[in-house]
Amino acid sequence: MAEHPPCTARGETPLQRADRNFVELLQELRVTQTGVQILFAFLLSLAFTSRFTALDTVQRATYVTTLLLAVLAAALFTAPAALHRSLFQQGAKPRIVQVSSRLATCGLVVLTFAFSGAVMLVVDVTTGRSGGIAAGGGTFLVCLGLWGLLPRLVGRAGTEDDRRGAPGPPPRPAQLRETVGRPSGLRPPAQRRAGASRGR
Repeated sequence: MAEHPPCTARGETPLQRADRNFVELLQELRVTQTGVQILFAFLLSLAFTSRFTALDTVQRATYVTTLLLAVLAAALFTAPAALHRSLFQQGAKPRIVQVSSRLATCGLVVLTFAFSGAVMLVVDVTTGRSGGIAAGGGTFLVCLGLWGLLPRLVGRAGTEDDRRGAPGPPPRPAQLRETVGRPSGLRPPAQRRAGASRGR
């Protein structure tokens, strides 16, 4: 089996890079799945409380919608594991990583609406409709800012820093041999004159 040459700054082959990316993705999914599990458990237990029968039509619709969104988010976050298991040892790791990353992104979008719906429902029941709508909208904006806007700003700032601090291209080996490795007496006349003028 032929060895793939390194293709990244870390000296990784394409398969090694796919393996590392998939491990990092699984670590991220463990964090998000914890939030989904807590939300899903809360919503399931809410249906068996004594106050659930007192919910009005809007509150019941919010509950059902939020519950379904939480189920969809959980399915999206667990799909990468199922995808990897189904395509195990079939040489599809780069494709698995690409599809899993998109599934995780969709899961975060769905989870934003699920969090917002859950907060809206709880605040609506405890304080009123206007407070619930305001709290749900605020939760949506916070998730949108932290999960959507912040990564873009950090990535843009990193790109600008790289542009400002990027060093120039390294000298070519031919240039090094012509200047560094050559005694001063063997340098071209123009370089000898420049060196003499600097010495004055």
